[in-house]
Amino acid sequence: MKVLITGAAGFIGSTLALKLLDRGDEVVGIDNLNDYYDVNLKKARLARVQKHKGFSFHKLNIADKEAILSLAGKLGDVTHVVNLAAQAGVRYSLINPFAYVETNVLGFVTMLELTRRLPKLEQFVYASSSSVYGGNTKTPFSTQDPVEKPISLYASTKRSDELIAYTYAHLYNMPCTGLRFFTVYGPWGRPDMAAYLFTKNILAGEPIPVFNKGNMRRDFTYIDDIVAGVVGVLDNPEKREEGKVPTRLYNIGNSKTEKLMDYIGEIEKAVGKKAVYDFLPMQPGDVPETFADIEATKKDFGYQPSTTIREGIPNFVAWYKKYHGV
Repeated sequence: MKVLITGAAGFIGSTLALKLLDRGDEVVGIDNLNDYYDVNLKKARLARVQKHKGFSFHKLNIADKEAILSLAGKLGDVTHVVNLAAQAGVRYSLINPFAYVETNVLGFVTMLELTRRLPKLEQFVYASSSSVYGGNTKTPFSTQDPVEKPISLYASTKRSDELIAYTYAHLYNMPCTGLRFFTVYGPWGRPDMAAYLFTKNILAGEPIPVFNKGNMRRDFTYIDDIVAGVVGVLDNPEKREEGKVPTRLYNIGNSKTEKLMDYIGEIEKAVGKKAVYDFLPMQPGDVPETFADIEATKKDFGYQPSTTIREGIPNFVAWYKKYHGV
């Protein structure tokens, strides 16, 4: 297959690209290398991928309609599109809401418009988020649960993407699969996420911010398990059938909810140093618990996450120390 990946210099995008290239697929990457976090980390991820002959890259913003749509004639042999480019982060959406609408909504529609112009397309896969479940209290979270009450703008844009994808699938008979990712961590992860931030601060002897006074649980999912789920979806496109809208939604998580304080404890063990805690109230837009129901993902794609935080956190900390020369 030939796969177009947006967010190719991102955490999930670059790891997915490597996995596909290693097994012989061709990959076209798109990323604008913005400065939401350290651009050097994005460039380092991209450099790993660019070593492969089967990879080509376009430095573009997915919200740039003219530039993106001009690629249609050059990408006629692309069979799969994976839209991972997004403005991430719940807390930053309180500071810069316009970035979320531009990338996550306008950029999303732009990618759908490009995708429907690709003659060999088999499937459009896109990143949604566990954030769409909002303040739901029933756990584990199922794709059958109502999600009409998102509590952050980030979550609202991701839910909007799911509805827009349904519309395109209906109008153009275009197979669309949305993946609700649950708290991804691991080597080459984002600096604004807990594993990276906590490791950095513990090593520096600085306090770590612990929201809701530590009374949080998360379905932490290791990057290799996330990528295995995405590859499973890519290898099994939704079929076009008469009278059926070819669209699907799946959870990609570990299906094990862990206490935040246990997660921090694993980082402390891997770093070899105790943290200084800065206990804070719950942040606006945040939720106390996430927990993925992945039964449908297992049944349809053989998805079987296998990495616990006891294994995944030491892997991340080892990478962090090597990358930063600690």
